[in-house]
Amino acid sequence: MTCNSERKPIGLIDTHCHLDAAEFAGHQAELLLAAQSTGISHIVVPSVSRANFASVSALCDEHPACSAAYGIHPMLIEAATPDDLRVLQDYLRTRNPVAVGEIGLDFFIRSDNRARQEYFFVEQLKLAREFDLPVLLHTRRATDIVLKHLRQITVRGGIAHAFSGSREQAEAFIKLGFKLGFGGAATFPRATRLRELAATLPLSCLVLETDAPDMPPEFVLRGSPNKPEYLLRIAEILANVRGIPLEALALATTENARSVLAGLPR
Repeated sequence: MTCNSERKPIGLIDTHCHLDAAEFAGHQAELLLAAQSTGISHIVVPSVSRANFASVSALCDEHPACSAAYGIHPMLIEAATPDDLRVLQDYLRTRNPVAVGEIGLDFFIRSDNRARQEYFFVEQLKLAREFDLPVLLHTRRATDIVLKHLRQITVRGGIAHAFSGSREQAEAFIKLGFKLGFGGAATFPRATRLRELAATLPLSCLVLETDAPDMPPEFVLRGSPNKPEYLLRIAEILANVRGIPLEALALATTENARSVLAGLPR
């Protein structure tokens, strides 16, 4: 499905899109063009392991509308080694990323490796602190533990990606200097709790994301990948949920993204 809205705000920022994913291989330029035609001006591309640091870097070098983040995803730490942290440190030092990410904890798929997950998360928080970079957080079924570590290791804020926690957890992230990422999950009418948060949390703490090719919104055919061009339709739905003009949501979320990811181009 494509976005056919006649209203196309300029400057939307997709703060979380895996544009280097295998599902998009060879089509990145086409996907970027489609996204830009709907008013998406910039895309943040997080890495997930040492194996894709180079592909994310090359993609962002080739396409100025993309900015890189480097990190080791909690679902991929079983294959990670301490040397991967050294390589990550080199990338953070030399490649001018806008954030460390995607990092965090995931106790949904498995929690028997909790100690290993927490080790890599803590070490990456230390790197974010070393380089004074924000972080892109993965927090599935682990939000309170993520918050515990953030209170112990102070970093330069960031984004709680695909936020789905409670109001209390949202307020805790905001207090620590974080924005909250909202995307496809909030487009489902049955997601009443998430929509209530999207409607009532301060507009100053919200940013937009797709997580493409994952987390497709409600209006995408089941089984089809999410795409960055869908961000406009997601923004329209969130603006309707909040009862504000699309342009107001676009302006605020873009400024929020730039404020927390200071390395994004103006």
